[in-house]
Amino acid sequence: MTISSINGTSAAMIQSLLSLRSQLDDLTRQLSTGQKSDTFAGLGSQRGVSVSLRSQLSAISGFENTAANVNTRINVANTALSSMGDIVTNLKAAIAQSTNVSGINGASQTQSTATYSLDGVLGLLNTKAGDRYLFGGKVTDQPSVESSDHILNGDGTRAGLVQLISERKQADLGASGLGRLAITNLTLSSVDIAEDAVSPFGFKLASVTSNLTNAVVTGPTGSPADLAINLGSGNPNPGENLTVRFTLPDGSSSSVTLTATTDSPPGPNQFTIGATPTDTTNSLTAALTSSIQTMAGTSLTAASAVQASNEFFNADANHPPLRVDGPPFDSATGLVNGSSANTVIWYTGDADSDPARSTATAQVDTSMTVNYGMRASEQGLRSIVQSAATLAAVSISTTDPNGVALSQELNTRVSGQLSGPPGTQTLQDIQTDLASAQISISSAKTRHQQQNSTLQEYLQQIEGVSNEEVGAQILTLQTRLQASMQVTSMMYQTSLVNYLQ
Repeated sequence: MTISSINGTSAAMIQSLLSLRSQLDDLTRQLSTGQKSDTFAGLGSQRGVSVSLRSQLSAISGFENTAANVNTRINVANTALSSMGDIVTNLKAAIAQSTNVSGINGASQTQSTATYSLDGVLGLLNTKAGDRYLFGGKVTDQPSVESSDHILNGDGTRAGLVQLISERKQADLGASGLGRLAITNLTLSSVDIAEDAVSPFGFKLASVTSNLTNAVVTGPTGSPADLAINLGSGNPNPGENLTVRFTLPDGSSSSVTLTATTDSPPGPNQFTIGATPTDTTNSLTAALTSSIQTMAGTSLTAASAVQASNEFFNADANHPPLRVDGPPFDSATGLVNGSSANTVIWYTGDADSDPARSTATAQVDTSMTVNYGMRASEQGLRSIVQSAATLAAVSISTTDPNGVALSQELNTRVSGQLSGPPGTQTLQDIQTDLASAQISISSAKTRHQQQNSTLQEYLQQIEGVSNEEVGAQILTLQTRLQASMQVTSMMYQTSLVNYLQ
């Protein structure tokens, strides 16, 4: 009788046990991890879909991280812009209240408020979010603006706004203090008002209106312009007047109106009708000289400061500031370009011609990019800095008889600039742009949440397992494994004696 070997059968059964054990280990792993496989290969034909889904989820995660960073920067910027708005409001209130303070103290208080306001605005324009300066356009690794001390007073080798205003004032007022005008009597009965040179400085004769009886008024004509008033035909009547209008350096206008009177001495803005046209001419000449000199110390000085400030703050890395071609300054006839070597450049960020918002961009979705860059040199921001700096830079002496009037002239011009000239960008326009960017980010975030939920669910269907199903498979497998092990054990206990029995 032949007895066949059980070695082959035993080996097969052992292999089967190992296979069942491997399956049990895999099911146990699935139960503990919730994943069908720890490799993409284990997903079979669905592995390509899984890789694609994970790629989309990773992209969404990247977009969300970018959006969160941008949102933080915009929130920080909005806080700074809101604080600037508060500073503007406070400065406007100080300007309005200064007219209610008696004497020169009102001007002094306004200047102090402007100085503090300038410090505050410049500090806000140097705001950082993380390691990024927000108001320098593409230049994010250095402060966006100079300090208030440098802007006002320079740094030793470079001139600041105070010096530029002083130089411009000298050029606009001239040596005589008459705004670069010459007032002369070409004849005994005529008054001549003439610009002293063809230049951008001082008063510019615009027009004249007269109802003076017997007066012959000609001009202004010529270059430089000249205006003549001839009383040779006889005296005017009381109550008749003469008005001369001027254009000022900042583009504004002012005028002198003189009224004929029989009073002697005449009152403010009056001239006395004398016994002869010559006497009347002398009184008219003195009144014109006095009124124009007063106007030079008030409206012209204020306009000069504003224009010097315009030329200082319109400058950046690509556009040099304009300065009076001097010394001497009181007889200068032109402007020259300053440089970064001799003049403080207040804005230190980039000065490219592209829109400010485009200097910082972020992709927050596959097809959506938001722009949130800012430059301190934008009109809506520059006007605030310039207005505060102009008020802070013009020192009004307590002994100046024109001090109060000069302060009021400055206040009138600056208060109009604080919110920007009509039709130009304002602080609120910048805030609106940033709000639009945040709305776009919020919309993208909502889409990401929806997409993420859908993709995660789909990925779970491919990679995930049902704990109930895996648990049932484990119980079934354990039963099979137990039975197989019992059979295998019985096989190993088999002997020839048992077989013969």
